[in-house]
Amino acid sequence: MSSKRQRDPASQLVVGVAVVIIGMVFLLDNLGWLDLDFTLHLWPTALIFFGILKVVQTRTTSGAVVGGALILVGSLILLKETGFIDIAWRSLWPLILIAAGLSVMFKSTTGRSFFEPRADMLDKTSDDSVVNITAIMGGFKRRITSPDFRGGEITTVMGGCDLDLRQSSINGEAVLNVFSMFGGITIKVPVDWTVVLEGTPIMGGFEEKTVPPPTPAKRLIVHGYAIMGGLEVRN
Repeated sequence: MSSKRQRDPASQLVVGVAVVIIGMVFLLDNLGWLDLDFTLHLWPTALIFFGILKVVQTRTTSGAVVGGALILVGSLILLKETGFIDIAWRSLWPLILIAAGLSVMFKSTTGRSFFEPRADMLDKTSDDSVVNITAIMGGFKRRITSPDFRGGEITTVMGGCDLDLRQSSINGEAVLNVFSMFGGITIKVPVDWTVVLEGTPIMGGFEEKTVPPPTPAKRLIVHGYAIMGGLEVRN
């Protein structure tokens, strides 16, 4: 599987269209054709944009939930600030409690957390072959020892993830999708892996600190987004 086939043209299109729209809005505001208060509208609009970006990028249920939550929060803030809805911030806390209760109910009936991958997404012989990690306002640290690591997805929102793959192996190539917003991701790989970064930092950064192997037969392709956050890959 080549890296070119792993590129996500839909998410790249979303980024390009959003940048054009934001540039046009700033231009119209500077020309005096629009009168916008960016202190009120910029952040909720950014949340909606990042949520759409996550929904387009993700291939997991948990990723879609995170993206949908960002869109919902951004939309509520935007509607409140523009006067379309009149809701007190204290009224939002019960919604968070309801969401937490539903998550507990889901785990009690299915035996797994809502953010854990389904069994059909994983290798039948090793649950470590595919990862689906979601860290929201917290930290996640995990060591993978799979002899056939195939990649997966990592999502962090105001949190961090430390993924240790140094005791794993790849049969050819693996793809890891990442999405870090106000957080950080650290990935540790074996010395015989070649790392290919195809990420897009948005006021964030991607950094590779690996040593190139003498015979690059195993490749880990990391692509995704670092939004006001960072990703580091090292040995």
